[in-house]
Amino acid sequence: MPSPACPKKKIAVVIPKYGLAGGAERFAAILAERLAENPAYEIHVLANRWASSSTVIFFHHIPIITFPRFLTTISFAWFANRTVAKLGCDLVHAHDRILHADLFSMHGVPHRFWIREIRRKQMSLFDRVTAWVEARLINDPHCRWLLPVSTLAQEQYCREFPEARERLQVIHPGIDLERFNPLRRQERGENIRKKFGFAASDFIVLFVGMNFELKGLRTTIAAVAHAQKKSPNQKIKLLVVGKGNQQKFRRLSSELTIQESVIFAGVLTEGMEDIYAAADTYALLSDFDTFGMTVLEAMAAGLPVIISPSVGAKDLVTEGINGYIVEQNDDTAAGDKIIFLLDKQRRNSMGQAALLVAEQHSWDNVTKKISQLYDEILTSQ
Repeated sequence: MPSPACPKKKIAVVIPKYGLAGGAERFAAILAERLAENPAYEIHVLANRWASSSTVIFFHHIPIITFPRFLTTISFAWFANRTVAKLGCDLVHAHDRILHADLFSMHGVPHRFWIREIRRKQMSLFDRVTAWVEARLINDPHCRWLLPVSTLAQEQYCREFPEARERLQVIHPGIDLERFNPLRRQERGENIRKKFGFAASDFIVLFVGMNFELKGLRTTIAAVAHAQKKSPNQKIKLLVVGKGNQQKFRRLSSELTIQESVIFAGVLTEGMEDIYAAADTYALLSDFDTFGMTVLEAMAAGLPVIISPSVGAKDLVTEGINGYIVEQNDDTAAGDKIIFLLDKQRRNSMGQAALLVAEQHSWDNVTKKISQLYDEILTSQ
């Protein structure tokens, strides 16, 4: 690694929205601000929009042409790479699709796969151009490392771009262990339970998601209904945090006669650590989730998790040890797992195991891995 006496290496971090809502946006911002603490690096963020109070990072506005829509991705990519050239950056770390980079953190899956297999739509002109930009970056011989956030994403990129297999390396997102520390659990949890009308004896299943349909809320509600039916003496409740068609899912809760047990909290921008502290388990039965940061947050808060095999964070879950993996539409299986977790001793043991795994994924560890890749590239130039 260059010593502090040497000229700092200019690192370009490229992402359309920096530090704003979204897993990729948060990942890029937290990582960049930690990397900026390294005296060997001078961090330049190239973004269209950003939210940051950093005084040591340099920000550069990158235009985006949004009409016609097919120009959106390629215009950002072109303007970003032009700015990189003007700045004379030593290394480019892309968190979105641009034309050239040294590292590409892949927060999604191949665009063609996403549109055809997940969205089940025809490729529009916008989609074809976006896929072209993505392929150009992945096939760029100067792009040393492709960094999917889960093996789920890695597998899809291997299928779409088999020639890039040797350059793929999974680096999971990090977690703020102090923020979600379960040692603060009792006081914070009690306050949240009072706020939403939960009793101390209630067993709370937590759901967090900004897309109720995609994140599997239907299955989660049905699972809670199943668990209540099989364990009528237990007060099992569901706390729903996020955004979606509340009316639709309130109606489902009524049809399953558990409407009094399902609380919709809406979107919460702050205090999520307190929400996790109030819960007993976390459920994310998504149809597809490249990673699922909320799973890692729940584990860091000492919660056993119930997730589907279509959630990338399954990399962190060992069946029956720190959580359960059930098919996304199997509400009976998910409900049975909730019943298993009614046993406090089992729940606490699995929650402790979940925390031990989360501790391996601190932001310090993620920053160290990325720094090692930076230095490997910089010393080979």
